[in-house]
Amino acid sequence: MKFFCAAVNLLLMRIRKFSLTNSLAIEMLFRPDSSIYITCYVHVSMKKSDIMSTEKVRVAITQGDINGIGYEIIFKTLADPKVLELYTPVIYGSSKVAAYHRKALNIPNFSLNSVKSGEEAHPRRVNIVNCVDENVRVELGKATEDGGQAAFVALQKAVEDLKNGWVDVLVTAPINKNATHSEAFNFPGHTEYLAEQFGNQPHIMLMVAPQLKVGVVTGHVPLKDVPEQLTMEKILDKIRVLDRTLRIDFTIRKPRIAVLGVNPHAGDEGLLGDEEINIIKPAIEVAREEGIMALGPYPADGLFGSGNVGRFDAVLAMYHDQGLAPFKSIAFSEGVNFTGGLPIVRTSPDHGTAFEIAGENKADESSFREAVYLAVDIFNRRNMHKDISANPLKPAEKGDLERD
Repeated sequence: MKFFCAAVNLLLMRIRKFSLTNSLAIEMLFRPDSSIYITCYVHVSMKKSDIMSTEKVRVAITQGDINGIGYEIIFKTLADPKVLELYTPVIYGSSKVAAYHRKALNIPNFSLNSVKSGEEAHPRRVNIVNCVDENVRVELGKATEDGGQAAFVALQKAVEDLKNGWVDVLVTAPINKNATHSEAFNFPGHTEYLAEQFGNQPHIMLMVAPQLKVGVVTGHVPLKDVPEQLTMEKILDKIRVLDRTLRIDFTIRKPRIAVLGVNPHAGDEGLLGDEEINIIKPAIEVAREEGIMALGPYPADGLFGSGNVGRFDAVLAMYHDQGLAPFKSIAFSEGVNFTGGLPIVRTSPDHGTAFEIAGENKADESSFREAVYLAVDIFNRRNMHKDISANPLKPAEKGDLERD
């Protein structure tokens, strides 16, 4: 049994007990492996009407590319009926395509409740919103225009329901970016599309695993374009949003952030490049003046290779592969891609469509399952943060602490 003063990941069944006399909220969280985590929150002046709703989280799940492993990892994640005790799944896709994959994978007795939108979702069923042309053609293992368009339509409908408040969080199955790219979807990936849909506010692609969190300054851009995109202002924005994400979405009171350099050996004090001196260090210094515990810049190979990464709550990499290559080497099967900084919660597995094994029943659903759990957990943490922020603890008056 472990004790934490924050919400924890990987929930399957939640029991809450509230003591209104001492305003102590206790959550007991159970996992399939029977391990128990207890989370405590102390809150004053709590009334019954103030207690966070215990309604299940409604999870929007997009089908991803219909020619990949999307439906396989969705089926495997939702196969355990216990998940319906924690959240209400709403798949956005096609019953016909789902049936095709179920037959190809030889998965019997997996029923879906067809609904027109997330608003109609049954809380005790696996729901599906049919939003794709019934005549769409499935070609397992191939990147096709039909497959890309079907993925985008499902995403559009899920975002629409998210904006309407009919679902609470979004979990996206993998897409093929080339197949999905069109005039309507002129984005490098999910992250950029969702940022545009929800106000283009500062955001960060954050890879999450129990032992490691890695964010990136520049996301889906060619390596040759990275230097011109690295500015002090952009790095500072990413540090700020990463710090806020760690504090609110992961309940880390004072996060320690390791900021990487961009050059070999972090530039060797200007010998191998001056970006660290002229751009990265100044951004770190401003962040420190704002009270953010940002440290660095560190050489990427030294930080990850030495094991010192464990001293930090998160690492901020300068570009995609600098951060994601070591992350996936360490935590591929349990890693989750989380879009931090947005007003909505969106997660996805840390892998792609895996066309090469589509329809062969070989896909590992672990990362997708973790993505669902993380989305549910962050949604609950945000609600708890809103509740606590609305009725913050008041500092004690000096006289209150003196003895009579």
